[in-house]
Amino acid sequence: MAKESGITVALSVDDSTGTLRDISNDITDFDVSLPRAEQDVTGLDKSAHERILLLADFSISLKGVYNDASQKSHELFRTIPTQGSTAKRTVKIAVSGTTLVVESIFTEYALARAASGELRYTAPGMLANGTAPVWSA
Repeated sequence: MAKESGITVALSVDDSTGTLRDISNDITDFDVSLPRAEQDVTGLDKSAHERILLLADFSISLKGVYNDASQKSHELFRTIPTQGSTAKRTVKIAVSGTTLVVESIFTEYALARAASGELRYTAPGMLANGTAPVWSA
């Protein structure tokens, strides 16, 4: 594969029935992180750090434009504050020929209205099910 831009990324989130909904048109930008915990295991006989990798994790922050049309972002995220442990959502990101599918729990749906009049949202999520996220080719 060659170097590419992030133009035409497809991003879907499932609704409460488990049906993936494409909300790519609502999202203006997003951040994804797939960190690994690490443990310092440096012994007294070492002069530099020695580490081992531990658990994998995932986090995502979606930022977008308010859209209350059927099956779009507002309908998907508006119940986050009241759903408790049932706020799990499958997130699917497709870029070029690769796909990342992660079971996530969203912790917030925040709306912000700017002085200019724009109405935007943020929806942060994190790994929900203990399965390490892996990009597929």
